[in-house]
Amino acid sequence: MKFSALRVLLVGPLPPPAGGMANQTRQLAELLRAEGAQVEVVQVNAPYRPAWAERLKGVRALFRLLPYLLHLWRGCGRADVVHVMANSGWSWHLFAAPAVWIAALRGTPVVVNYRGGEADAFLQRAGRWVRPSMRRAGALVLPSAFLLEVFARHGMDGRIVANIIDLERFHPDATPPALSPGPHLVVARNLEPIYGNDVALQAFARILARFPGARLSVAGSGPEAAALAELAQSLGIAAQVRFSGRLDREQMAALYRDAHLMLNASRVDNMPNALLEALASGVPVVSTRAGGIPFMVKDGHTAMLVAVDDAEAMAAAAIEVLENHDLRSRLVAAGLAEVQRYQWSAVRDALLATYTETIGAIRRQRAT
Repeated sequence: MKFSALRVLLVGPLPPPAGGMANQTRQLAELLRAEGAQVEVVQVNAPYRPAWAERLKGVRALFRLLPYLLHLWRGCGRADVVHVMANSGWSWHLFAAPAVWIAALRGTPVVVNYRGGEADAFLQRAGRWVRPSMRRAGALVLPSAFLLEVFARHGMDGRIVANIIDLERFHPDATPPALSPGPHLVVARNLEPIYGNDVALQAFARILARFPGARLSVAGSGPEAAALAELAQSLGIAAQVRFSGRLDREQMAALYRDAHLMLNASRVDNMPNALLEALASGVPVVSTRAGGIPFMVKDGHTAMLVAVDDAEAMAAAAIEVLENHDLRSRLVAAGLAEVQRYQWSAVRDALLATYTETIGAIRRQRAT
């Protein structure tokens, strides 16, 4: 089977706002279409219709959910396979699980592509609700060995199909930026408690003591925006910190090419695309060991890893990378080599095999 013979119903979020899963959904749709597949996207975060419905707290979900379910029902009748981008919490219950059940009712093979660093906690709470849905899915696709182990502990088998990085967009600048007058550091996570941006700011305050000309760009949005801005003020670093808000793909690629180091202080995580994009851009990474991060990078080889909530250790690791040219060069070279396995040419065959096997299993069931 070839992609060009397939009609794929892709279920997931789309930008805006730009984010890990939304970007992956859009990118996958683009890549599948480039392979000749017919792709229909059912957007889980579609704009409210009418627009004023967004102001109706408590009932506005119905204005999104009902059109979503109708689109799902119709789309499943046109598709050869349904690919569901899934996450934890209400996102699973409201969008992913209904997609699985509707596909099953219509007899359409379904692939669940689960992401999210909070999977273990979610499955501990809601595993009894997730497992019946997963029994109706043809395949569970996971982006990392970390999530493979998590789901196995909860009695659900999956397979790894890696995240996809656009190496044509995310690549090093031909002329790397000079460290003088000071290094440019980047944080590229949503402004939420689980991503530890407060710790990144505390680490940056320590880095400034060694590199007074350093500056930090925080690219993201979220509920902690005001609190983090206040923290920067209280730490005396506000003049050196720029909160850029959420950036699109081109803006993020340009930001990485202007950076010397990425800080990632997440407390909970899976396999963050932000780290892969930094590595692909030739930017060394200093990160916590949260969740699945040690499954994707090796400490001292492709990144520098520190304990969660340890601002002092994060600052020390960052200063070591910035001061040690040989270490920095080794990290950059190893990171660029590592991300090659996340390009589409390395992932496409695993995804096509998943589609082929899932469709074949349904066809065999119908034949018996």
